[in-house]
Amino acid sequence: MAGSSAVPKTMKAAYLVGTRQVEIREVPVPAPAPDEVLVRVEAVGVCGSDVHYYEHGRIGRYVVEGPLILGHEASGVVVAAGHLVKHLRPGQRVAIEPGVTCGRCEACKSGRYNLCPHVRFLATPPVDGAFAQYIAHRADFVHPIPDDMSYEQAAMVEPFSVALHAIRRSGMRPGDRVAIAGMGPVGLLTVAAARRLGAGDVIVSDTVDKRLQLALQLGASEAVHAKQGSLAAAVRERWPEGVDVAIETAGHPDAFASLLPALCRGGRLAVVGLSPLPLKELDLTQLTDGEIDIVGVFRYANTYPAGIQLMRELDVWNLITDTFPLAETGDALERARTQKSESVKVVVYPQA
Repeated sequence: MAGSSAVPKTMKAAYLVGTRQVEIREVPVPAPAPDEVLVRVEAVGVCGSDVHYYEHGRIGRYVVEGPLILGHEASGVVVAAGHLVKHLRPGQRVAIEPGVTCGRCEACKSGRYNLCPHVRFLATPPVDGAFAQYIAHRADFVHPIPDDMSYEQAAMVEPFSVALHAIRRSGMRPGDRVAIAGMGPVGLLTVAAARRLGAGDVIVSDTVDKRLQLALQLGASEAVHAKQGSLAAAVRERWPEGVDVAIETAGHPDAFASLLPALCRGGRLAVVGLSPLPLKELDLTQLTDGEIDIVGVFRYANTYPAGIQLMRELDVWNLITDTFPLAETGDALERARTQKSESVKVVVYPQA
């Protein structure tokens, strides 16, 4: 194992030990397997899924049944490498792609490895995540970053990848008119990604003024407060024929319902948000008469190289509202849980 001499034997890690209970523990530093690298973790973003596990202990069929390290939006520095690793070396700054797939199933071989049934995804029970000082990760899911890229930007390549994959799945073409519902971190990054990939006008909706203002700063043409007006009505007033592409990132049936009537005939709707509530009704006549395409978006595949290059152009400090050291990971999760109108992206620094 190359470069391991300066690595300590133990490290600190933040464990979710019960609902809304986080405990800092001293544990052994993991030893990388022959095809893995050991990364000293420098920055980790708090994701909505982290908050959901923290608050509820489960997401669908994924249940926290024992102490679990959360966090999957991570970046850091390689400090050791297994003997089979050839493309990475100690000292390289990297972004960590959290989903390690099998590489052998039909989904992996077809290039849609985000659908691999054998994926081990950081911070998805029972797999530990990155709220720790060190993490061992398979080297083909660890990506070098340029010297001028901050650790915060590198960590946010993960949610930016969701945005990129959503745009790809939507079939967006340069010049398309785009509507996006939900201005959480993924929605905001979808605005940025759409503009950088050639979207024409982008209209957005949310219920939080601060997030709507951020969307305008990131390139949105118009922002609609969802409690004060209809996104579909705003679209039709601006473009009577409707938008070409709609992307739902809010994870709420009302957001989904607001986008369908905003679409032009032949339009495309990409659904990113995971809603805990059922969709009450769906106008199938509108779908068939307008020949609307609806696609689901699950994580991402083959996005990190492009994401790293595009993320270099973004000032992520417009999005990062709160920072915490590892010892205050519980406070970071609580902040993200309770201050949704003020906090956008919360970042934890494991080395602080």
